[in-house]
Amino acid sequence: MSPQPQSAVGAPLSRVDGRLKVTGQALYAAEHDIKGALHAVIVDSSVGRGRITSVNTDAALAHPGVLRVIHHGNAPTLPYRDNSGGSNNPAGRRLRVFQDEKVLFHGQPVAVVIATTLEAAQHGASLVRVRYDDQRPSTDMADAEPGRPTEYARGDAETALREAAVRLDLTYRMARNHHNPMEPHATIARWDGDRLTVWDKTQWVVGTQTELSTVFDLPMEAVRVISPFVGGGFGSGLRCWPHTVVAALAARETKRPVKLVLSRRQQYFGTGFRPSYEYRLRLGSDRRGRLRAAVHEMDAETSSYETFDEAIMLAGQMFYSTPHVRQAYRKVPLDVNTPIWMRGPGFANASFAIESAMDELAHRLRIDPIELRLRNEPPEDESNGLPWSTRRLRECYAVGAREFGWDRRDPEPRATRDGDWLIGLGMAAAVYDPGRVAAQARVRLDADGTAVVEAASSDMGPGTYTSQTQVAADALGLAMRAVTFRLGDSLYPPTPPHGGSMTMASVGSATLDACDKVRRQAVELAVEDEESPLYGVEAEDIVVRGGRLHVRGNPARGETYRSLLTRNRLTRLEADGAYAGPPEPERHSYYSYGAVFTEVAVDATLGLVRVRRMLGVYDCGRIVSPKLADSQALGGMVGGIGQALLEHTVTDHRDGRIVNANLADYLVPVNADIPDLRAIYLEGEDMRADPLGVKGVGEIVQVGVAAAIANAVFNATGRRVRELPITAEALI
Repeated sequence: MSPQPQSAVGAPLSRVDGRLKVTGQALYAAEHDIKGALHAVIVDSSVGRGRITSVNTDAALAHPGVLRVIHHGNAPTLPYRDNSGGSNNPAGRRLRVFQDEKVLFHGQPVAVVIATTLEAAQHGASLVRVRYDDQRPSTDMADAEPGRPTEYARGDAETALREAAVRLDLTYRMARNHHNPMEPHATIARWDGDRLTVWDKTQWVVGTQTELSTVFDLPMEAVRVISPFVGGGFGSGLRCWPHTVVAALAARETKRPVKLVLSRRQQYFGTGFRPSYEYRLRLGSDRRGRLRAAVHEMDAETSSYETFDEAIMLAGQMFYSTPHVRQAYRKVPLDVNTPIWMRGPGFANASFAIESAMDELAHRLRIDPIELRLRNEPPEDESNGLPWSTRRLRECYAVGAREFGWDRRDPEPRATRDGDWLIGLGMAAAVYDPGRVAAQARVRLDADGTAVVEAASSDMGPGTYTSQTQVAADALGLAMRAVTFRLGDSLYPPTPPHGGSMTMASVGSATLDACDKVRRQAVELAVEDEESPLYGVEAEDIVVRGGRLHVRGNPARGETYRSLLTRNRLTRLEADGAYAGPPEPERHSYYSYGAVFTEVAVDATLGLVRVRRMLGVYDCGRIVSPKLADSQALGGMVGGIGQALLEHTVTDHRDGRIVNANLADYLVPVNADIPDLRAIYLEGEDMRADPLGVKGVGEIVQVGVAAAIANAVFNATGRRVRELPITAEALI
């Protein structure tokens, strides 16, 4: 069948849900008005490790409005049916809330107070007295014993390193980061007999549905999860956290709907974080900068009760041509809550170490940093021998250098000044492994010429409503206003998590498949209908535009969906669509790429760092929505500025308490920190990747930013900082 005209995909359209958001009509998890809902507030552990010896609830229960206090001493036993195949938990054993007296980390839920008002629940929680037999927690990686490493090797890295003409031995440290989305995590739970409905802040409605069915031993179809809008997530909503289970438990015990909203402070120990890393990297090269060997040794924190890991190893295996590589990735179990993926997971941290080291090697050999990278471009993925689906890094470098003015960079540190400010330029390459996972969607084309598309995906801000509507509109040949895309409900066809840059490729391909099927149904109906102007025309010669089927090249010969369906006495056409995911085995190595350029100014006396401008150039396949992609890039750059210069979770190792669990002390970039930011996406598509030719944008745009800033700081000051965030103290 002929390709459909494309008028929506590729156009810089505004968000279809924008008006709902700016007028307050978009309902987030805690804003749903559920009749008769009670309020719940969690009581958090005040110790970092130990055992609960008593819970006194007398004062709380005596407070007006307080109805129940649930804790390990009176909570029912939850079945936690084994459902590991579909669970969205990291490997290991779950935190089974209120099931025993053990305290595994500071801030662990130890009780929940349910009351008729939020104020009563909050005050009631302050009246609960919990006593502990506490122990000193282990929260410092430097004092903890790592677990067994995950390893990778090719060649003989140690021998090649010893024989290399140039050797570097560098250690980088990266602080723990917290997501801090604007919307706090919240859940409203309601039971109707043995059926559970939750309105939840989640990036994976199917994952939350699976977890709740596991915990309460319910069939999947007995749990409904609703999440139409998510006010930012950055990865924090990629699993079902204990507070969601607590809300459901409280609702079951009180036989009333229950609303539970985490405070800003509680999110620091309730919804995960980007783990801290110590990353030792040893590089060996010849005197022309061609890499011969790389040894990566990575330590990262995880919780004592679950093992969290992420794709920290992939970049070191495939990014640069290196015949001899060895890696060891060790997870260090600590008395903390479990980490979770955060924007650019794995790659954002790996890139800081690798791209900083490449800059150090370039400086030592007096080679331009871009030229050094070009000399180490691999012809194929050396980790698996597969050809690249696309790899346009050379073009990213060339476009970025031209647009940024890289030729004006003085390679000598401290050579450029602007009054009291030292000026530096830096760059870093970026890579990310965007996900492609099986997904489903369904579409209904009504006789009035409008369509509804449904999929259980989420939208935490990148614009899923809009981009999926664009795909559907073009596939159906309808105007954007004639298509409604619905998401965020487990009653809709299942989709993968909304993270890992997988939504556009996965859900978009399923949407495309469903809409293509419906359009083909209409075309086949028309060519077989003797009363249709299209009767007898080859189906391959028919396209649809503006809701009207017509012969390609002859718009006058055709008819509308409305007339076709009405004449055939059909109220609708329907189809289910699916995307099966990548082929097995993979035939290509599939990554997105970028090059990030940054200019910084550093106060020569005070050591203050200011980012002046930043440019990112990206190879991400087909761009469905340039306006949304640009928004993603700017947000990723802002996140990278935070990672590089500001964000640092501070733990008091005496008791495991997070010292700066608020936005006054945990610093994130504000408008005054945001300079001239610009993104360029290379034109093209990657049809080897998926039916849409897209590669996700949301993660790659934070990768490389911290390294580019650190490299610019070195160019400005001559001071090499190998620890994030870069502080004034490190530069004076």
